[in-house]
Amino acid sequence: MEFKEVIGRRRTIRFFDPDKPVEREKIQIMLEAGRLASCAVNAHWAKAVVVERDKIPQDKLDQLKTPVADIALDLAPVHIYFFVDLGVVNRNKGSRLKELVDCGALPPTHGWSHRFVDELVYPQILKPLTEAPAYAAAAAADAGMAAGQALLAGVDEGLGVAFNTPNPEIIQSVFEVPEDWMSLWVLLVGYPAESWNAGGQRPRPPFEEQFFEGKYGVPFRRDEAVVEKLKQANMIQPPAKPNDPERKAEIKALAERLGLPL
Repeated sequence: MEFKEVIGRRRTIRFFDPDKPVEREKIQIMLEAGRLASCAVNAHWAKAVVVERDKIPQDKLDQLKTPVADIALDLAPVHIYFFVDLGVVNRNKGSRLKELVDCGALPPTHGWSHRFVDELVYPQILKPLTEAPAYAAAAAADAGMAAGQALLAGVDEGLGVAFNTPNPEIIQSVFEVPEDWMSLWVLLVGYPAESWNAGGQRPRPPFEEQFFEGKYGVPFRRDEAVVEKLKQANMIQPPAKPNDPERKAEIKALAERLGLPL
């Protein structure tokens, strides 16, 4: 698919085909996409554990569930548990930045050198950052970009994908990850049992309420010609409709097929 259509077709899939396996190749493609995501200071906070649902002991799977992550965890054949490695900055001490210096991505024209990293960037910026209250949130935002890129790669591979929130209280012990890894998301992966459209593109706030120009309160002017161009590219698609009888019928059929309550 073209990139714009990948964005447009993305849905949070909640009805997976529980019996259709996902090719290992497609999971690797998703992980490769996450690995190549933009990353501040080349730290790479994102880490992930890939697990086939049927290889998770039932008692552990039940512990991972939350009120909003119950049925979906049972249905999705593959779970990718994303974590934020909060210790990575102080382990690397700027060494990953030096790799960017060496390959010219951080050029001397902008002041970069190994000495600059050792004497200023790591001790005066990065190390204090790890001690700041906002550090975990900043690292999570960065790791989230990697997870989001993996998700879009899954859409491009024809898979159904959905972020969800597993139980953070026990996730470290279930997967035996280091103590300084913080739980982020579980990315559920499988082939959709529902239609790819899943009722339509999800409702969003008005464009002008989200984006501003020059200062807050001045909406970024939305050009309808651009909107039309994005519709033609299938990035902007027909929105989901409240009480849509076709979607209601689809959900009823899925509930009967998968043995789910209505």
